[in-house]
Amino acid sequence: MAIRNNNALRAQKMRKLNELNAEGVQTYGRKFDRTHKAAELVSQYEYLEAGQEAEAEVRVCGRIMHQRFSWTFVDLADSTGSVQLYFDKTKLDPESVRLLKLLDRGDLIGVKGRAVRTKHGPASVLVESWEILAKSLQSLPEDPSVMNDTELRYRNRHLDLILRDAARDVLRKRSQTISAMRRFLDDRDFLEIETPILQTQACGAEAKPFVTHHNALDIDMHLRIAPEFYLRRLLVGGIERVYEIGKNFRNEGVSSRHNPEFTSIELFQAYSDYNELMDLTESMLRHVSTKVCGSAKVMYQGVELDFGQPFVRIRMNDAIKNVCGVDVDAIENADEMRAVAIQLGVRLSDEDTKGEISYAIFEQKVEATLIQPTFVTEYPVEVCFCQHLHPERPEYADRFELYVFGRELANGCSELNDPKEQKRRYEAQARKREMGHDEIPAPDLEFLLAMEYGMPPMMGLGIGIDRLVMFLVDAASIRDVVAFPTMKPLPRVKELPEPEIRDVG
Repeated sequence: MAIRNNNALRAQKMRKLNELNAEGVQTYGRKFDRTHKAAELVSQYEYLEAGQEAEAEVRVCGRIMHQRFSWTFVDLADSTGSVQLYFDKTKLDPESVRLLKLLDRGDLIGVKGRAVRTKHGPASVLVESWEILAKSLQSLPEDPSVMNDTELRYRNRHLDLILRDAARDVLRKRSQTISAMRRFLDDRDFLEIETPILQTQACGAEAKPFVTHHNALDIDMHLRIAPEFYLRRLLVGGIERVYEIGKNFRNEGVSSRHNPEFTSIELFQAYSDYNELMDLTESMLRHVSTKVCGSAKVMYQGVELDFGQPFVRIRMNDAIKNVCGVDVDAIENADEMRAVAIQLGVRLSDEDTKGEISYAIFEQKVEATLIQPTFVTEYPVEVCFCQHLHPERPEYADRFELYVFGRELANGCSELNDPKEQKRRYEAQARKREMGHDEIPAPDLEFLLAMEYGMPPMMGLGIGIDRLVMFLVDAASIRDVVAFPTMKPLPRVKELPEPEIRDVG
């Protein structure tokens, strides 16, 4: 059953707010100089014996989460945890004691006092004075399990963060993941550069873009679907190692692994190939998992994933052979390949080539079997528009995808730097667009012109940061690792909405 917060409770909070204001109390403070955060204070004064009081003054602030025995004990929460406040009414100013009844769960307060250990529990703060920093006008649910309702959680992330330590831990580890990536690459002389998010042409991946309009220039523009073509142009200009961490936007479906707005890291390094890139990718993921989780082994959905062991490296055709028993290398043409795929129950398009059919077999039958970190290499050239050809097997490209738990996590390659070959592949893309594949981007002629100035051989990598964080925090849905996931708006109302709370009983 769905219920809403009681409007009578909000009215009661408003009356308390007005009464505090009538008493001359400033109910929305400007600043509070604290000496300790909650976890720091509890740790620092752990040595106190029962009844012992420290000499130094302490100042803490945070949100009231619970009160007991008529405001004698209060649990105050901040970003690090919770600390108990002890309001000994015999030692407080009478006016301060009288105003305590005007406080509510959810209010933000600051207190001054001394650390003390009561008869039971950890170090607390014996309050000498207090001040209100922000009066809460909404009631917090008493039962944190209401946040098991994903709709409520995603639409009210602020409420989720107040009630669940785990929600804050996810965002903390997400931040640590990005910081660890930056440090790893900065230490290897990579330069972080921001490229445009608003682009005159959508390019870099097969996806439908979001379209907007630039009023000053009177042109339609696209939110970028990938930054890679701008980053490659930087290497033409002589910046040999570059990366960007940022938002991309793809106007496509929403699922537990897909969000229209997502964060990625893309990097490029001149005079290197995809074999060296696999080494770099493996080292970076091992570094990140260790920094964020304290170990290269992480538990995800009941399965231990090991980023510490050497990642498996296998040709796509060999992976197909291992799982499906089909030797793609021995099949000569598309018709024979199609017959095999149909027998396997693989969905195909009428115009698929042999390479595209083998890729469809891999996607539909093999991907889900790759649980431990696995580099799948040598993709058919028909599904590779910007990758160098394999030196010994020109029908394949020097490309890999990294799979973990049956999901693509990273995509890397030896980048194509031959403008004539790039033009030929653009023409092949254009033919597919004419056949109705509208997600295939139009040729980027500015990039092609930049290539003609001479683009160094290079390796390029893209990693979905949201998906990586999912593994590191054991999140089943990508929305759990995004602070504010895209949601369909609720019907508009004229008054301030009350957050909807579901009765989980």
